[in-house]
Amino acid sequence: MVSAAEDTPMAGMGAAHRAWSRHSPRERWTRYAVTLLIGLAAYWSIYNIDIDPEWVMDAPVQIADLFIRMSPPDMSRLPSIASAIVETLNIATIATVLGVLVSMPVAWLAAQNTTPNRATLWLGRVILVSSRSVNTIIWALLFVAIFGPGALAGIIAIMFRSIGFLGKLMSEAIEEINRAPIEALEAVGASRMKIILYGIIPQVVPTFVAVTILRWDINLRESTVLGLVGAGGIGLILQGSIDTFAWQTVSTILLAIIAMVVAGEALAAWLRNKVM
Repeated sequence: MVSAAEDTPMAGMGAAHRAWSRHSPRERWTRYAVTLLIGLAAYWSIYNIDIDPEWVMDAPVQIADLFIRMSPPDMSRLPSIASAIVETLNIATIATVLGVLVSMPVAWLAAQNTTPNRATLWLGRVILVSSRSVNTIIWALLFVAIFGPGALAGIIAIMFRSIGFLGKLMSEAIEEINRAPIEALEAVGASRMKIILYGIIPQVVPTFVAVTILRWDINLRESTVLGLVGAGGIGLILQGSIDTFAWQTVSTILLAIIAMVVAGEALAAWLRNKVM
C-alpha cells in the first residue's frame, strides 16, 4: 500500500525557484527610465532658474531680522486698515454676485442636456475655459489698464475669473439632474419654461448655493492681493507699507488679513452646513 506522502509528487524538488514580483522586468525598466527622466528634468529646472546658494543660506537670518522689525504691530493705522478691509469684502461680495449672474446662462449653454445646439455648447465651454485659463492677477492688470486703479478693476477681474469656476460646476450639476421629473412634466404637456422652473431649477439650487458660497470664500482671499497691482482693497495699503519699509504696519495688515480670512472661512462653513 502506497502512503499519501509517497503518492504526492514533491513540487519543489528539481524545479527552479519562482519568486513573485509585482512588476515585470519591462515594467521595472520603464519605471526606472521615467524616474530618471523626472530627476533630469528637475535638475535642469533648478539649474536654469539660477538659485543663489548664498541667499538660501542667509534666508533664516533675514527672516528673523524681518520679524524683529515687524514687532510690535502698529495699531495706529487700524482705522484705515478697517476701511480697506470693508472695501475688500465689498469687492469679493459684489464680484461673486456678478459672477453668479453671468455664469448661470453660460452654464446653461455649456451643459449638454440644456444647450440648444452644438455651436452654443462649444461657445459656452470656450467661455468657461477662457475664464479659468487667466489668473486673477492677470485679469486685474488688464482691467486696471482699462478702468484705472481702484475697486472697479478688482471687481471685474474677480468676476471674470469666477465665471469659469462657477459655470463649470453649475453646468456639471445641470448635466447630472434626474430626468424623471422632466419626463413627467413633458408627459403632461408642460411648456419649456415650466420644465426649467419646476423640473431643473429645484434640483440644482442647492448645488448652486453651495458653489456660490465656496466661490465667495475663494474670492475673499483673492481680493486681498489685488491691491498689489492697483485694483483696490487691503493689498493697496500693504504694497504701500512694504514700499516705505513700514514693517510694523505690514504686520498689522497681515494680522487683519488673517483674521478676515479665518472669519470668512468660518462663515462659509456655517452657510454650507445650513444649505447642505
